[in-house]
Amino acid sequence: MKTQSQIVVKKFGGTSVGSIERIESVADRVHKDHSIGQRPIVVASAMSGETNRLVRLASEINPYYRGMAYDMLLASGEQVSIALLAMALEKRGLKAVPLLAH
Repeated sequence: MKTQSQIVVKKFGGTSVGSIERIESVADRVHKDHSIGQRPIVVASAMSGETNRLVRLASEINPYYRGMAYDMLLASGEQVSIALLAMALEKRGLKAVPLLAH
């Protein structure tokens, strides 16, 4: 009889993915959870301080703009974290599918 894996959503904030070492630690944790039968769906924030840096850059260009380009700029922080985490998970033999929410 085949048992079903439990799907769990894991959210990691900016401090948790704030450096390569921390991303590696998150990947180890996800790998451990996978090894005990969980099927984790991982959500990651931008690396610590990255969103604030991007907001400052946008404000230097146009402090009043909040359109699509602003959203795209801020989302790029999460994209970096997600890509790095996917690479770390694949290094551990896990299948990782980085997704963008458009």
